[in-house]
Amino acid sequence: MKNKMLIIAVGGVVCLLMAVQVMAQARGQRMPNRRRIEASQGINPDPSALRVARLHYSGGGDWYWGASALPNFLRYLRDNTSFPVDTMEHEVTIMDADLYKYPFLFATGHGVIEFSTEEKERLRQYLANGGFLFVNDSYGMDKSFRQEMTGLFPEREIVEVPFDHPLYHCFYDFPNGPPKIHEHDNKPPRGYAIILNGRVVLYFLVESDIGDGWEDAQVHNDPPEKRAEALRMGVNIVTYALLY
Repeated sequence: MKNKMLIIAVGGVVCLLMAVQVMAQARGQRMPNRRRIEASQGINPDPSALRVARLHYSGGGDWYWGASALPNFLRYLRDNTSFPVDTMEHEVTIMDADLYKYPFLFATGHGVIEFSTEEKERLRQYLANGGFLFVNDSYGMDKSFRQEMTGLFPEREIVEVPFDHPLYHCFYDFPNGPPKIHEHDNKPPRGYAIILNGRVVLYFLVESDIGDGWEDAQVHNDPPEKRAEALRMGVNIVTYALLY
């Protein structure tokens, strides 16, 4: 039976149950320039706190895009849910020895994103064992990442997540699917997924760019209601990833 990382909030008492089987992992070195952005005062001392990592991917895309996005979102998640949240941003590569410490990975940027054969296999294992990857297309990532999605699980069809899916209703209600935060090509926002055993394990969001909506208000001058939509959609993604 496959292990699964869960966080269950009951009566205000949150118990983080992480039963992920840590598989034999390569003892590689940490990235020498690992950056940790502190979003609040100090590292959350709660050992059960949710830890989110920004994915440092290869291919040439600006994986580091939007320095204020993830810290702002983690604070919002902490302040608006009962999840215990480590509000420090962490960074990992797929081959990082610490990968399995993070049940939720966030990737964003522009341009090309790609994985080596070894990275694809390790990411497959991570997702199959309860991990979750959310990829936010800041613009220009769509073509290259769709190719990578196909290579990750050749036996799985990439599907558009229907608007009645729990991902759009598990915390806040998004009856029309993901919100439109930025214009990009002025197409409707859409969320695509890889589903394993009935569960979305990889969610790819295009023509929405909620990551820009998470950034400091002065970065893109989005109106407050747009920023609120972006943050709430993020809460839904995390809630689904951890509870379903």
